[in-house]
This record gives sequence, C-alpha cells and structure tokens, in this order.
Amino acid sequence: MRGEARGAPARRWLRPLAAALVVAGLAAGGMLAWAKGPAPRAVALSALPPEAARTLALVKAGGPFPFPRDGVVFGNFERILPRQARGYYTEYTVSTPGRRDRGARRIVAGQGTTGDPATSGEYWYTGDHYRSFSRIKE
Repeated sequence: MRGEARGAPARRWLRPLAAALVVAGLAAGGMLAWAKGPAPRAVALSALPPEAARTLALVKAGGPFPFPRDGVVFGNFERILPRQARGYYTEYTVSTPGRRDRGARRIVAGQGTTGDPATSGEYWYTGDHYRSFSRIKE
C-alpha cells in the first residue's frame, strides 16, 4: 500500500496488545490498592490489654477522653478496614503503661447503623499503629 511504512503490517498487533496491558495493569493496580494489608480478624475484648477495655468503655460513654486527639477522624489510608466515606471512622488512644506519649495502640470505631461510635458496635483494635487490625468481639 502506498504511504504504508515498511514493517507496518507487523505492528498491527501492538495497539491491541498495549491496550490489553494497560487494562490488566489498571486492574492489578486497583486490586493491589485494596489489598494493602491483611483483612481484619476477630478478637475477644478479654484477649486485649486491659487498657483497651477501659478505652472502649470511654468510647461508649462518649468520654471524657485523656488524650486531645481522641475522637479525631481516622482516614483508613491503609485500606485494611472496610471502605467507608471519610469521617465514618474515629480513633481513640489505648494507653501503654510506661509511655509518656500516645504509643501505638488504638481503637478505631465506625459509625455503624446508628451513626454514633458510642452505640455502633463497630470497633477495631490495632496494637501496631494501623499496620494490622482486629475486630473487637464483646
């Protein structure tokens, strides 16, 4: 054909192949973005440190909380907890004996069907500053 560059017919497969690779890459990237950490497992409240039970009692009572950052929005940037709209989760410090700062332990509460972390029944514990979570069973 006139105007067709040498080797052009052999390159006809490149465009569909490139499109397929882009689609596959986007799909894999989306799955990897969702699966950044292990799914939360369940743990009995009695199996957690005693400070976690005290913090959960404060959450259910609506405070008062010992740390100024208790009750702030937890962004779930790690994407380990179920995806929800921003503002759905709030975090609370679980004190660590012997530490002067907040430490790594937290309880994260969802709003649940009630819209209130105090009554939602959706509570997760992390002892490693958001690297892993366990759903608290009461």
